[in-house]
Amino acid sequence: MFAALVGAAFAGCYREWERMVTLRPLTAVGGSLIGLLALAALIYPAFGPLASLGAVALGAIVAGFSGPESRLWRMAGVVFYGIVIVLLLAIRGDATWNQPGVFDAGLWAGLLLGCVIWATDTGAYFTGRQVGGEKLAPDISPSKTWSGAIGGFALGTLVGLVVWLLVVPQSPWWIGLGLSAALSIVGQVGDLAESAIKRRFRIKDSGDIIPGHGGLMDRLDSLTFGTIFMFALGYLHGGHDAVAAGFLYW
Repeated sequence: MFAALVGAAFAGCYREWERMVTLRPLTAVGGSLIGLLALAALIYPAFGPLASLGAVALGAIVAGFSGPESRLWRMAGVVFYGIVIVLLLAIRGDATWNQPGVFDAGLWAGLLLGCVIWATDTGAYFTGRQVGGEKLAPDISPSKTWSGAIGGFALGTLVGLVVWLLVVPQSPWWIGLGLSAALSIVGQVGDLAESAIKRRFRIKDSGDIIPGHGGLMDRLDSLTFGTIFMFALGYLHGGHDAVAAGFLYW
């Protein structure tokens, strides 16, 4: 069920990406790329990451034979969202680790990731609206302010620390504080990166699936960068079969 949810979410993100980079209604090629990304997620539980990456590679090949004006952007979107799908499912993993008494690491890592990212987005939104002030990156996103970035960072870090203390009390609190802060910063970088791409294609929102809040890309841009950061650190510390535990247990 989790794989199906991830597949639906990021296939939906690619649908918006496809329409953004081609600047035209969805075509058969775009539909096939969406389907391959959804398939990459669905086959992960049964066949593992290599099979999922194979589906992503096939999508990149299909995109490579599409129209020359959007070929590279299509390929970049397929590869990026495909990798995020695989990494997110790898973090979820089988939710166990080989240390006695440590279970459901994938579930708790996902909870931490989601709480930090969405607390950061919420804190940035409300602080920016209430305080205002100097623009953070006016050439990329005119609505973002330094006050919003600081407010989002503060709330995201605080919420992350609370979650850390609840789910992994045996790990040092100061590591949880540092990792929550890093996730918050990386998430805001992801938000700015998506804003820069939207500015490149002269659009305000990636889609209208969420009235008043844009599309899936607008909601999940921070999560994608946070996923990459969490996987990289968890892999380095815990290995390929204990990514979530590697991030949480120190």
